[in-house]
Amino acid sequence: MSDGEKPVAERYDPASIEPRWQAYWEKHETFRATRTPGKPKYYVLDMFPYPSGDGLHVGHPEGYTASDILARYKRMRGFDVLHPMGWDAFGLPAEKYAIKTGTHPRDTTKKNIATFKRQLKSLGFSYDWAREVNTTDANYVRWTQWIFLQLFKRGLAFQSEAPVNWCSALGTVLANEEVTDGKSDDGHPVVRLPLRQWMLRITEYADRLAADLDGLNWPDTKAKQLHWIGRSEGAEITFAIEGSSEVLSVFTTRCDTLPGATFLTVAPEHPLVKKLTVATHNAEVDAYVRSALAKTDMDRTDLSREKTGVFLGSYAINPINGDRVPVWVGDYVIGTYGTGAVMGVPAHDERDHAFAKTYSLPIVAVVASETGEAINVADAAFTDDGVAHGVRGSIAIADGTKSAEARKLIVQHLERIGRGNVRVTYRLRDWIFSRQRYWGEPMPIYFPVDCDGDPRRSESQFTIRFNEPIAVDESELPLRLPDLDDFSPGEDPAGALARATDWRFFQREGKWFARETNTMPQWAGSCWYYLRFIDPKNDAAAWSQELYDAWMPVDLYVGGSEHAVLHLLYARFWHKVLFDIGVVKHNEPFTKLVHQGMILGEDGQKMSKSRGNVINPDHIVKSHGADSLRAYEMFMGPLEAVKPWQTSGIEGVKRFLDRVWNVSTGALTDACDDGTKKLLHKTIQKVTHDIETMHFNTAISQMMVLTKHLGTLDAAPRQAVRTLALLLSPFAPHLGEELWSRLGFAQSLAYETWPTFDPALVKDDTVEIGVQVNGKLRGTVTLAIDADEATAKAASLEDPKVLSFVEGKTLKKLVYVKGKIVNFIVG
Repeated sequence: MSDGEKPVAERYDPASIEPRWQAYWEKHETFRATRTPGKPKYYVLDMFPYPSGDGLHVGHPEGYTASDILARYKRMRGFDVLHPMGWDAFGLPAEKYAIKTGTHPRDTTKKNIATFKRQLKSLGFSYDWAREVNTTDANYVRWTQWIFLQLFKRGLAFQSEAPVNWCSALGTVLANEEVTDGKSDDGHPVVRLPLRQWMLRITEYADRLAADLDGLNWPDTKAKQLHWIGRSEGAEITFAIEGSSEVLSVFTTRCDTLPGATFLTVAPEHPLVKKLTVATHNAEVDAYVRSALAKTDMDRTDLSREKTGVFLGSYAINPINGDRVPVWVGDYVIGTYGTGAVMGVPAHDERDHAFAKTYSLPIVAVVASETGEAINVADAAFTDDGVAHGVRGSIAIADGTKSAEARKLIVQHLERIGRGNVRVTYRLRDWIFSRQRYWGEPMPIYFPVDCDGDPRRSESQFTIRFNEPIAVDESELPLRLPDLDDFSPGEDPAGALARATDWRFFQREGKWFARETNTMPQWAGSCWYYLRFIDPKNDAAAWSQELYDAWMPVDLYVGGSEHAVLHLLYARFWHKVLFDIGVVKHNEPFTKLVHQGMILGEDGQKMSKSRGNVINPDHIVKSHGADSLRAYEMFMGPLEAVKPWQTSGIEGVKRFLDRVWNVSTGALTDACDDGTKKLLHKTIQKVTHDIETMHFNTAISQMMVLTKHLGTLDAAPRQAVRTLALLLSPFAPHLGEELWSRLGFAQSLAYETWPTFDPALVKDDTVEIGVQVNGKLRGTVTLAIDADEATAKAASLEDPKVLSFVEGKTLKKLVYVKGKIVNFIVG
């Protein structure tokens, strides 16, 4: 076609274009990840999904699109890119469905994965599907169990009787995040009960988990993890109980406020609650404790919750001044944090102040401002360090003693009288790792059995020696789940696997043994999947050191903020253990972390089937195309922001892609005027910068500006159209590929060189600056970038508004900063 000749109009039709390019990528294995000597690498990872029966909704592709843009962009920048996908496929939903329908969770999971995979492929994500992993596959389970054994051998996996969230209706323990207001997701009551559990000793890594956050590019998430770890340096103080031989220990970081303690609060699960409860308070305390134990630790420690409690009727003795201090039970105190008891100093702690006001408890100030001025604490607590004020008792602390010094003096005094010592505590608690479920990784542990016959027979009497756990030999891994007809756990806390007697019990050298019937939580498989992606077909090891060196660490990790604490903390913990045993070489697995914001329904509410506001991406792909969906979700606003879906918005983005199509398939010319060339290079600069910083919405805005300009020309410059196809391709890859092909290129653009800009062409010839009069903005003026002061003055005074503030007055001074400001100082 000759320059300027109008081609026959052809409509942009995603329905025919997109499947064709998806088939091309699959046939040619376009995105297979390989390492090339001398090239940089980029490992970009999505938090892999749980394949639920509902499939994807339009909120899911947001993070996947963001990571895919980076993956495609980095390939074009000359990086070897690893961008894999897999399935976090164990979990309670599939088991619930199995119980309800009799369908094996394996079959349900396989079906759901097929749906998810079809949907992800329809959206054009550039995953290396050859590396697909599934946490339920036997070869994956093998290595999950192998990692558990490394924890067990190092004493980091152990058994303990721990308070857990027990749901008798579901017959299983639930994780804290699976319980809301004392109920399961299905509305079944949940109570806290002591149960034999496998625990992981994550607390041994608390200091490292906190300290190593410093080197990570994890905005916002660092603070959340530090809060969850909750390292506190302070003192443990022992209070005698009036009329009893019992003592109550509390932990505090502010022992300088001990003289102002006016009450103590113990956790509902504290072992002394019953002993400290006076008979006349039993009924009220019992009811309160039952209610409190139905709540999760997360609910109980929510800072926005009103703090409640009940007086036990007993008193402790303040070791500093001998005051009688009432002892309360309160659900905001957690039994496994610190000592399970806290001292209440309402004058100097906001939570204690609110509690004291609610229950009319005394408020006694013992800290003044740094200047020694007494603070009125009747309406609000004074929580800052200051100086001692009005301290009385068995220790002499003069008024004016700084808080830090007072803390030292009080701890020293408590140590002398045997009532306290220095201590470091953590909010972080050891990880409850057991689930009384079927659909999870079997734990590779068994126990000796004392029996009078075959323990598989119902009439046999046997005892399992749980205190003598034995590790399954690594050569026997994977330990597979048995097939069952009934997946319901029943009321036996041992779980569904306890009924698989032929699997549970076995003989070796004439002795009987019993396998562990608890399974691992869903967190297990997601703790290390990023390592399996680098070497997913390896039968000899979980991954090879050669491929570890080639791809690790993960350069970019993208996922929801709901995983900011637990998944990320658990994965970091496992990685540090693997580092300590010498099988990984980095102390941290994820260099940069980005959380995408939630996409709400059109009603502004979280998408859910019950609200009827779920939008299926299949429908959007059918009506507007995958590229429109991808580009719209990136155009909605900043990636991290919460945004409501708007159908009118995707229609606007579809019109933008239509314009790109029309410009690119319309009349073309080899000529390119200076204005177009300048805009083109500014667009290259802007889109490149915005992809690097993940400001995708403004990158799309800039491409819209360029496209609109090209549409005003009689013929679009081929140079501009080629460049636009490349710039747009990470956002709308199918359209990018189609336009590239129509421009005469035989190969995919996936590995084409990313466009570069000419610095000289992105510099502005003119600049708009503000014009002030006596420091107040009165107008603006457009000047040449190198305009001198005389030119700036003259141009500014051409503005009637500026002139009205200057005319008839004496010009005392003119301040002119090139490219910044003009300021007339008049009198």
